[in-house]
Amino acid sequence: MLFMGLGFTSCEDFLDRPVDDNYNADNFYQSDEACKSGVNYLYNSPWYDFQRGFIKVGEVMSGNMYWGASPYLNFSVNGSDVDLVNMAYSLWAVIGHANTVYQSLQGATASENVKRQCMGECLAWKAMAYFYLVRTFGDVPIVHNSSETLASGKYNDMPKVEKADVYEYIIMTLEEAMELLPKTKSTEGRIDYYCAEGLLSKAYLTKAGVTGTLNKEDLQKAAEYSKDVIENSGRVLMPNYEDIFRGSNNASDESLIAWRWAVSAQWTSQNTLQSDLAPEGFDEYGDVWGGWGGPSLDLIEAFGVSPMDNPATRIDKDVRRKATVMMAGDTYPYFWRDHTMSDGKKGFSYLQFWYDKTYNVSATGECQGPCGGNNVKNLYGDAADHEAEMGSSAARMASSLATHILRLSDVYLVNAEAHVLIDGGTTSNADALKSFNAVHQRAVSGDPEMKSLTFDDVWKERRLEFAGEGDRWYDFVRRAYYDVNSCISEIKAQKRNALWGCSAVYKRYYESGVWSYNEADGEMQYDAATAPPNVNENTFQLPFPTNDVALNPNLGSNAKPIHVDVRTEYSY
Repeated sequence: MLFMGLGFTSCEDFLDRPVDDNYNADNFYQSDEACKSGVNYLYNSPWYDFQRGFIKVGEVMSGNMYWGASPYLNFSVNGSDVDLVNMAYSLWAVIGHANTVYQSLQGATASENVKRQCMGECLAWKAMAYFYLVRTFGDVPIVHNSSETLASGKYNDMPKVEKADVYEYIIMTLEEAMELLPKTKSTEGRIDYYCAEGLLSKAYLTKAGVTGTLNKEDLQKAAEYSKDVIENSGRVLMPNYEDIFRGSNNASDESLIAWRWAVSAQWTSQNTLQSDLAPEGFDEYGDVWGGWGGPSLDLIEAFGVSPMDNPATRIDKDVRRKATVMMAGDTYPYFWRDHTMSDGKKGFSYLQFWYDKTYNVSATGECQGPCGGNNVKNLYGDAADHEAEMGSSAARMASSLATHILRLSDVYLVNAEAHVLIDGGTTSNADALKSFNAVHQRAVSGDPEMKSLTFDDVWKERRLEFAGEGDRWYDFVRRAYYDVNSCISEIKAQKRNALWGCSAVYKRYYESGVWSYNEADGEMQYDAATAPPNVNENTFQLPFPTNDVALNPNLGSNAKPIHVDVRTEYSY
């Protein structure tokens, strides 16, 4: 599996590597550049099949996104679900690749600094894969050394390990990564010491509640490590929130850990999220089908606006709304920059896209947004936008837009949440206030600085800051460890269903300039008839793929996990 990565080609220097069918583990790692090339593919290809499940779990299950009759929306996912299976296999592939490359690098004839850096990157990616696994599936096996596991012949008998021990393994792995990684910030988006430390702070925050009661020592570690990243990494928040998600900023200060995709001849090196998330006709390749899914009414209203608001008078206090949800009246200069809108400016007009064939030859005359809006994040736009932002061509189901899976603002809010929990639900800690205010005021500049914080303040801020980025469900998982009833209550109270009849209202407004609707005629009518999903304490853990359980009964839901003293059992 390792060497599927060695033949990849790319138009991006970061992912360039030699193409030579004669390479093997003994003769490939013979230089600094070879070591870097051998690690580069860990930033994309093994993660490819995780993309779709990443959105369905992170956004649909959490209530941030409406996706029709999806089992992720109504919590009916079973072990044969294709996206679940692909997601699980992708995560295990990351671990297998990271283990193999790490082991191969140990014998590399390269400079010690580069060897250490590349080995640290392997461990950071391995820790990230386990972080997703344990939060998605709960107790999971630990594969410390893939070669030894395969040689033992016991890979179909491996027991699940208790979640608390898996978190300890993640922490131990990140500590080792930090010992190896440089503190110097990469201009290419490579993982460094502070990137790993940011993930470490989030791992401690999550582990803190895994036993059912919050552990203050873990919370203090989360606060300590996050503060170090904030104060000493040399990174700063980007001034303009929307800019974070543009291709020209793929490797910005804000992006600590990201999947760094590339359009290339090698399938799996590319980002295909636009295909699932953008409306039909959004690019020239005929490869998008995501218009009938989109941000939920619950999420839109969390930003303080509604699809029922007149676009001409709607007030967006939070800049993150427009950067997350397209709505009536919105225009975007960074999408469709080769198109001319009705006002004579270049860019994308949400309403023109649906109703004006002279602007959009694919316009159907019907807005697909199921709750009055569509996705913005994870989209690159059309071919001209991709070329302008990334200096290269897009292709069918392929872009080079990075997917940020750990951002600097996340570390800021980890710091704030850790202090709130340390102080029992409310804090006036100076570090927490500084961290929270930096994130909040970038988005809502007119708000006064907070003088004290509650858990609910941070909880809501995280939702608005990271909506559309695949993280919200894992916030629920973290909280459910020690406060499951609050999570159940919130999910049951969400407006997770469709908002019927938006298109007729939008079309009338576009054609006449008059904003009006009649709920009695089915316009702007929320589907209150569909009952809230059945949520219970078991909802916050997904099943293993059915085939995996058939091969290894120790993965079954009734199989008990074992306790492992990971510090004694494993070493790097």
